[in-house]
Amino acid sequence: MKRKGFTLVEILIVVVLLGVLAAVVIPAVAKSGTAAKQSAMAEQLSMLRRFMLVYKSQHLEVAPGYLNGDAGADPTDEAFRNQATLSSNSSGVTAPRGTRGFSYGPYLSRIPTNPFNDSDAIQMIGNDDPFPDADELDGKSGWVCKPATGEIHPGNKGEDDGGIPYYDY
Repeated sequence: MKRKGFTLVEILIVVVLLGVLAAVVIPAVAKSGTAAKQSAMAEQLSMLRRFMLVYKSQHLEVAPGYLNGDAGADPTDEAFRNQATLSSNSSGVTAPRGTRGFSYGPYLSRIPTNPFNDSDAIQMIGNDDPFPDADELDGKSGWVCKPATGEIHPGNKGEDDGGIPYYDY
């Protein structure tokens, strides 16, 4: 008599093999997602740092974040965002794109989002305030920036597979 179907042992072997394959593949897929976020964050930080350098060189050596280019004032997220995405004059006053007399910028189409906490908010650090340590971050801001020193870091905690804190990117 010819046999039809599979035996219980054959089915169990297939299930075990599928389980082993899943155990190997799932961590690799999860790790690739984290690697992509790390790469994206490093690239976005590089873009923000380049913007800050170019902006400062074109605006009387005043970094972005100071309203109307007043480096004595406290920097703000709104001023940083406007100076990145709008046109400006050499004093750092912003205007809509294409406004006559505002020949600098825009430098970015938008502030990038931190891929780990999905925030584009920028926590600005005042001129005389210390830059927070990584363990002091609340994770709500995408970026932490101190224009007076030209520093900008991710606003999230954690470290990559090599043990490098994201804060040190």
